[in-house]
Amino acid sequence: MITAPSVPDAPGASLARAQRSMGDPHLRYPLWPPLPRGCPRTETPDVVYPVEVDYAYEEVPPELFAATGSTGGGLERWAPLLPPLDAPGLGEGGTPLLDFGGGVWIKDESRNPTWSHKDRLNRVAVSAAVRVGAEGVAVASSGNHGASAAAFAARAGLRCVVLASAGAPPAVASFLRAYGAVVLPVPQESRWPLLAAITERLGYHPVSNLTRTHTGHAFGPEGYKTVAYEIHAQLGVPDAVFVPTGYGELLFGVWKGFRELRDLGVTDRLPRVFACEPAVGGPLAAAVRSGAPAAVVRPGATDAYAIDCSVGGHRGVRAVLDSGGAALLVTDGELAAAQAELGRQGVWAELSAAAGLAGLRQRLAVEGGFEGPVVCLSTSSGFKGLGVGDEPLRMVDPTWEAVSKELREAGIGR
Repeated sequence: MITAPSVPDAPGASLARAQRSMGDPHLRYPLWPPLPRGCPRTETPDVVYPVEVDYAYEEVPPELFAATGSTGGGLERWAPLLPPLDAPGLGEGGTPLLDFGGGVWIKDESRNPTWSHKDRLNRVAVSAAVRVGAEGVAVASSGNHGASAAAFAARAGLRCVVLASAGAPPAVASFLRAYGAVVLPVPQESRWPLLAAITERLGYHPVSNLTRTHTGHAFGPEGYKTVAYEIHAQLGVPDAVFVPTGYGELLFGVWKGFRELRDLGVTDRLPRVFACEPAVGGPLAAAVRSGAPAAVVRPGATDAYAIDCSVGGHRGVRAVLDSGGAALLVTDGELAAAQAELGRQGVWAELSAAAGLAGLRQRLAVEGGFEGPVVCLSTSSGFKGLGVGDEPLRMVDPTWEAVSKELREAGIGR
């Protein structure tokens, strides 16, 4: 029998108490079980509203946010303001904040255990699977989310089924194989119905979306709040945060984390948050433009596969509107320029992960500067990119003549 490793003692017990509807904040549900299909009482034919976790905020220990500077690894530090962490961790979180000059800072989420921000979500979501006694977890993903879910499921002693596509990047496929996940490449339109069938018939816990507008895992975005907690410990409250955006869960989690810091009296300021989506799609931007709570679009072709979403959700809309930010649409050209800029400063980011910096550069060209520091999230490693590893190195003749010619062409020497 496979058993999960013991979970280290957290500095405090979870203060999570209930799930609250984002369609009607007066509607509350018990904390268990999580509601991946959102709020059933506010659902309409067009929109499914997610739920968010509510806490006994009056019981938050005052020392929780006392320390500044280093944030360490593992989400245990923030346990009181997270759902119960019943699954063992992998040292997720505690990522560096890099000074890029000119008041711009990069939060490098590629330093997480599976090289992406998704590890914060999956530590929490897989913990929920452990708590409810699920047989395993199931996820629809061809990228970061699937790799991360597989890792945390393996760490917890659970099986993982990943509904993927045949075009998954080589690094992601390698992760999935290493963690022992069952990988089922299927057409994209078949993923959600099959995910529902696996969860309903086999008792597996869904850690990705099941609904026509995005709700996702009820607890997942809570893990993303820790990005805001860390930024505050490392820098304080920035003037703005630019976030690569697909379904909007990271965007919402960052906003909620800063909002909690304000509500708890830790700070009196809030940042504006900016969603940065591919220009060929952008369901969040479409919802903001139309005034809808969420939107579904037909995306075009883009190499930013990790944030190329047709379905939006209400969480991201609320984060943009409530913070006074905006939903930006960035082109593949702008993404490539931002990716190259990150590389020149030593950060190799996946194309999608460069969307935050691309959005900032676009905004600066239109609006000018910001009053305070700005943080751009870089969400995953360049190893996760499409086609990475497809081009072998070209051999060079090992003579000084040939080598010096190569160097001169690169601008080195004379």
